[in-house]
Amino acid sequence: MIPHEEQRTVKWFLVISYIIMIGYDFLYYYLIPNYITRTHSGLPNKFWYINYYIVLTVFIPAVSYYLIKVKKQYLIKYVFISSYLCFSFLFDLLTYYGRGDSYTSGNVVEVFLILTLPLFLNTRYFWVVCLGIATKYILTGIILNTSFVIMPIVLIAILSVMSFFLLIRFQGYVKAISVSYDNQLEGIVKGVIATLELKDPYTRGHSERVASYALLLAKEIGGLTKEDQKSFYYACLLHDIGKVNIPDHILMKPGRLTKEEFDIIKTHPVVGAEAVKNVEGIKGSICVIRSHHERWDGKGYPDQLKGKEIPLLARVSAIADAFDAMTSSRSYREAMSVEEAYQRIMEGNGSQFDPMLVEEFKKVYPAWVKFHENYPWTKKWTYLWEVES
Repeated sequence: MIPHEEQRTVKWFLVISYIIMIGYDFLYYYLIPNYITRTHSGLPNKFWYINYYIVLTVFIPAVSYYLIKVKKQYLIKYVFISSYLCFSFLFDLLTYYGRGDSYTSGNVVEVFLILTLPLFLNTRYFWVVCLGIATKYILTGIILNTSFVIMPIVLIAILSVMSFFLLIRFQGYVKAISVSYDNQLEGIVKGVIATLELKDPYTRGHSERVASYALLLAKEIGGLTKEDQKSFYYACLLHDIGKVNIPDHILMKPGRLTKEEFDIIKTHPVVGAEAVKNVEGIKGSICVIRSHHERWDGKGYPDQLKGKEIPLLARVSAIADAFDAMTSSRSYREAMSVEEAYQRIMEGNGSQFDPMLVEEFKKVYPAWVKFHENYPWTKKWTYLWEVES
């Protein structure tokens, strides 16, 4: 699921869950006793319910805000369901222990939780919720020695089966849409890169090799989801797209560029980032296109960013771009050996390149050499995750 869609889904999920939870408690403990059953009204354990609502209104929103800030919003739903299960289980034990024959429980929010599971398209979360709620009732029944829990367990089982079939169906639809979108985006990217390579034949294959090197290094660092990897890979393929705006006589000049000509060359990251800023699928990796020529020491372009001001993915692509530029022939020079390119990157440690990433580069260097040696310069496009699958 796309991060901002996950965030939006979780937001409405929490809002509706709160409304149902609070509304159900008000209905069950106040309206029904006062106007229908004419029995004593009020919360069975005010102290624990106050703590429960403090968790709902303070702890969970605070944790959710933090997880959104660190781009781990997918964990919010786990925090919510864990808090709910722990507190509801604790309330039942404190309220009914020693008088299990009077136990009555169950909350309509649990029905809502199970029926909304397909919205998250997450099989792991499905099992966490269904097994978590069922386990809560099983343990409650054992500890309180009551058979009343059989009813909610049966209802949970029925609802879970219904929810599971909906989940599988939704996942199938989303996968089909995702594959179709990926194929369209892939075709567009290929067409754009082919156009750029016709303009500058000396860089033929450069974008694909940079993307492949960069993805290997990014995987070594870790922390990227499959969707993040795709977005990063596409952005790397398009990292030089701004060069379509560079006049041919400058782009393919065999000799040394003048200062004015180099200033024109330096406009391509900004032009490229601006050109694709609204393309879905690479929005999260636009920094690769704009900042792949920034330097760790702040002497790069176009923004003269320094150190960690440079986005991590841009720092990764900078090493890949430099390595391939050195190991491939250009209009103004022959290709260097991979050993010489390796040495140049070592010399750029702390000046041109991020020292941490240089250390990671040492680990993937053998894989880069193997890729370079086996690269068929006229091969058909193939994505790394297609090879691995």
